[in-house]
Amino acid sequence: MTLRLPQHQDWRAWAALRQESAAFLTPWEPVWAEDHLGRRSFTNRVYWAQRAEAQGTALPFLLVRREDGVVLGAITLDNIRRGPAQCGTIGYWIGERFSRRGYMREAIQAVVHHAFTGLDLSRIEAACLPENVASRGVLEKSGFKYEGVAQSYLQINGRWRNHVLYAALRSDRRGRTDVG
Repeated sequence: MTLRLPQHQDWRAWAALRQESAAFLTPWEPVWAEDHLGRRSFTNRVYWAQRAEAQGTALPFLLVRREDGVVLGAITLDNIRRGPAQCGTIGYWIGERFSRRGYMREAIQAVVHHAFTGLDLSRIEAACLPENVASRGVLEKSGFKYEGVAQSYLQINGRWRNHVLYAALRSDRRGRTDVG
């Protein structure tokens, strides 16, 4: 798998995957804008990705299968903060037909490795809905540790929702943590 910035020619594949996976994704995501799958919206996404990478504020990657160039999903290292914080936040999604095949775990581990070694970040954060067992599992299998609950953290599917918070640290001395 390759992680790379979105390109204009990815629009059809990206939109088709999001559309076919809509029922799978929408319980876990903010409400999609009316033009979410449109070409103009995707073009704006491409330009934002280029600016964010150039400015060092985010790395918005598509997951692309190497052998056939199929778009599998996306992962973004966002809210990159420098100075004393040296941290960022990851968010991700995978097309339903590609879920539970190890792609997202590979992507998370690659992004975290790059964040720690290439970007010199110290902490990577992630949040998901408490009932999102798949997301919690991939974070835990990728070395993230449970840190607590954020009340009314994000609007998901039209409602303010609590999220469980996870983090991976470059030098983690916390050992194993069990989710209670």
